[in-house]
Amino acid sequence: MTEKWYYTSPTTSEWTTTITSAKKDGDTYIITLSETAFYPEGGGQPCDNGVIAGIPVLEVFEKNEEVYHRLPSLPAASTVRCQIDMARRLDHTQQHSGQHLLSAVCIELFDAHTVGFHMGNEVVTIDLNVPSLSEEALTAIENRANELIYANIPVETYYVTKEEARQLPFRKLPKIEGNIRVVEIKGIDVSACCGTHVSRTGEIGMIKLLKAERHRGMTRLSFVCGKRALTDYQLSHRIATAVSQQLGTNRDMLLDVLGKWEAEKKELQKQLEQYKEILFAIEAENAAQQAKQEQVVMRVYKQYTLKDIQTIANMIANRYEKTAVLATALEQRIVIVKAPSLSLHIGKWLKEMLSLSSGKGGGNERQAQAVFPSEEEMQKFLRLLQDDIKKVSACD
Repeated sequence: MTEKWYYTSPTTSEWTTTITSAKKDGDTYIITLSETAFYPEGGGQPCDNGVIAGIPVLEVFEKNEEVYHRLPSLPAASTVRCQIDMARRLDHTQQHSGQHLLSAVCIELFDAHTVGFHMGNEVVTIDLNVPSLSEEALTAIENRANELIYANIPVETYYVTKEEARQLPFRKLPKIEGNIRVVEIKGIDVSACCGTHVSRTGEIGMIKLLKAERHRGMTRLSFVCGKRALTDYQLSHRIATAVSQQLGTNRDMLLDVLGKWEAEKKELQKQLEQYKEILFAIEAENAAQQAKQEQVVMRVYKQYTLKDIQTIANMIANRYEKTAVLATALEQRIVIVKAPSLSLHIGKWLKEMLSLSSGKGGGNERQAQAVFPSEEEMQKFLRLLQDDIKKVSACD
């Protein structure tokens, strides 16, 4: 059985040991070692990375209390030099210890218990059994967690029997047979855990809450600890500083400036819609007049969107009682709105005509639309459409 140094000697990052077994598994090899400091995936914590005899470790996992290491190839000798990626180990240790502390604080302040935990590559989340938490509550949780980090409280790990475990104030009593590994933040939290942890809370560095969102009737809290929190702050600071400089203000006034910009944007958008309404009315009138005695208005626009030509088409049909067949080269789409006097079911008719082309679409009795893979295909369909719809309109 492998000696597990990630528990007995958690600061060990390099060592020499012996391969005790090796087997091929698909395109990879799985080996065991006499001693290992590589932490296997478990308890919500990802496994360690690193190298064995210069060969990258792809995966570390535990099965039946044995630790297995997956490699892309076998070492040339049975005696191997091992090295752990300690930056990754420290990151996982900070996040995991931070999670224990944060979960304890959520219970202490708001009786919000952790029912789920996930350590991602960028963000850590816990699911709390409360429907929501206010901004004031989140600030209180963050402040209290960081106060406990600054207090540099001892964190101890030890084993107890199942009988002894019943005497401890566990945050959640574990369902484990045999000896139970305990991680205790003195006076703050007692939890059963198989992960790696700091020796004092100060090593967590800091905790920064990122967001709280509703998830399956509970609250999912996203956060980062230690180096991740510093990296997040550095990025946020760069962005806030750059935006402030761009807007000619300081960070304290940034939200006020953006609020004013948003109000101005809404007002400008309102004015734009009013001007577009006038422009489209003029366009509809010109199109109807240029069609003269024709019952159908056909036009292709390069500057208008589908929404724009829908507005113009409805104006032509409603105000000038002509059937409008308008197209946008921007989106390769066609809109048809029939004149009130035309009895033809536009949606069904367009469907029949589209069977002769590469376009797709449909609609209801009054209006319909179609989309084409290219402007060329759209123009080709318009030529096909032109004669047929004029015949139908003339006969109606």
